[in-house]
Amino acid sequence: MPPAPRFEVYQDNADEWRWRLVVANGNIIADSGEGYASKQGAKRGIESVKSSVPAAAVVTKEEE
Repeated sequence: MPPAPRFEVYQDNADEWRWRLVVANGNIIADSGEGYASKQGAKRGIESVKSSVPAAAVVTKEEE
């Protein structure tokens, strides 16, 4: 059985905390896009994404 998707919290080269969502095949399908000053801040970012996803709309952007 492949591993379940997981959020990884890590510290980058600038000593900022970030998160990424890794799926079973090891691909990263989402990341924080910004660094956080604390590990707790990154974890709050994960919780924000998790609570927002069910309500997220799918929008197709037209070329400008």
